[in-house]
Amino acid sequence: MQKIDKNKIILAVTSGLLLTGSFPQTGLSWLAWFALTPLLIAAKDLRFKDGFKIGLLTGLVHNLTLFYWLSYTMETYGHLPIYLAIPILFLLSFYLSLYIALFSGALTRITVKPLMLFFMIPAIWVSLEYIRSFLFTGFPWELTAYSQYKSLHVIQVSDILGPYGVSFLLVLSNAAIFIGFLYLTESGWRRKRVSGVHFASSALIFLFALTIVWFYGKIRIETTDKIVLASYKARVSVIQGNIGQAEKWDPALQYSATKKYLDLSASVAAEKPELVVWPETAAPFYFLYDTGLTEMVQMGIAETGVNFLIGSPSFVQTKGSIEYYNSAYLVGPDGKVSGKYDKVHLVPFGEYVPLKKWLPFLGKIVEHVGDFCPGKKGATISLNGQSLGVLICYELIFPYLSRAEVKNGAGLLVNITNDAWYGKTSAPYQHFSMAVFRAVENRRALVRAANTGISGFIDPSGRIIASTPIFEDAAMTRTIPILKEITLYTRFGDFFAFICLAAAAITLLIKTK
Repeated sequence: MQKIDKNKIILAVTSGLLLTGSFPQTGLSWLAWFALTPLLIAAKDLRFKDGFKIGLLTGLVHNLTLFYWLSYTMETYGHLPIYLAIPILFLLSFYLSLYIALFSGALTRITVKPLMLFFMIPAIWVSLEYIRSFLFTGFPWELTAYSQYKSLHVIQVSDILGPYGVSFLLVLSNAAIFIGFLYLTESGWRRKRVSGVHFASSALIFLFALTIVWFYGKIRIETTDKIVLASYKARVSVIQGNIGQAEKWDPALQYSATKKYLDLSASVAAEKPELVVWPETAAPFYFLYDTGLTEMVQMGIAETGVNFLIGSPSFVQTKGSIEYYNSAYLVGPDGKVSGKYDKVHLVPFGEYVPLKKWLPFLGKIVEHVGDFCPGKKGATISLNGQSLGVLICYELIFPYLSRAEVKNGAGLLVNITNDAWYGKTSAPYQHFSMAVFRAVENRRALVRAANTGISGFIDPSGRIIASTPIFEDAAMTRTIPILKEITLYTRFGDFFAFICLAAAAITLLIKTK
């Protein structure tokens, strides 16, 4: 068995750094088009065990540099000592790195011809991204596709194939470069020579795919813009109160925090919005239960004279127990609640503690409540004859939730979040990048209100109409289209990812040594 030499280790580390560099806040998105090539070169002559190891190294470098902010969050708000926060960061990074390790290891086991290899590289990658999106509740944070959130023409295909179509195209680029490397170095693949025909074919197929995607994107943007022009439109305001996480749940500061949100909301009244959106738990008390603060909010809403969507924790008393929810209330100009959404996909260790019987030393980051309960998937809120699809914080990263809401009639997506947890790291920028895809996948405008940023407006083609800096007070209003069309991705979901998974499984079963 060939040992992993120094050059292969350098190549694996390089791939990890290039992958991270393609995401915000570094944001060199063009790196993603060749970031995996060094790993492919490093793994090409290895057996499964060493291919797995070299992929694991790439994954660790990538995930540790991408998720570095997690240790800060756990130490600052989870109150974990640094000697526990850092190992947990390594544990999560190790878990996520297993997917890249399996990708690299799997490639070493297939003996298909070079052109089949060209297609199998992205198919295996997408298959593992898809599995990662749901296994152990799922964690599809910053899939490869999300690096391209500003590449409007490329990402339009998401309304058919979801983010996995963009990931496939990016890894297909890496595969084409890799095939070219094998041809130019005459090194071959698993004792199969790569000819000039193989090289030219893979390059032309990639360029053809890229051209089709780009022109589809151009046509789709133009078509969507025409639909938007003829659509019903609503004036929506987002409020960014910029309340520090350490202050948010301090009983002595609840009044001042609530008043700040009401004052900022009053500042947009002259712009005549139909809806004012506050972030997740912007009301840091139990709305409708804490009488004084509830009346204060209701009076402020009545003075503003418009509908408000406000984030607040809630609870329901049942026989012998209390069920807690992370909620969004729609409150009318009369101060009465006309709709409520309860968060469906909860954050492990943030809103509940999985396996807490075996992990008693791990508490939750969210303060003052017990474990949250999940709400009903696909639930929407009605506003003036239109339906809103609400995504609370972390729910933004799961495409199935926005799809379910749009299928249930949502004409507008609203994301409320509290990214104060992340501090001044790259995490708020990473989180915001995924919002663009939810808009494109479903052809819905997306409104985002974040306590400390990034708040903003995204149109149905994925354009960022406006966004706020982080850790600044902000209140802004925009006119937003309400669309009704249902995309293929909304209707059929991740069929493309499933095809990739099936193709990869069949190939690995048939064409392994």
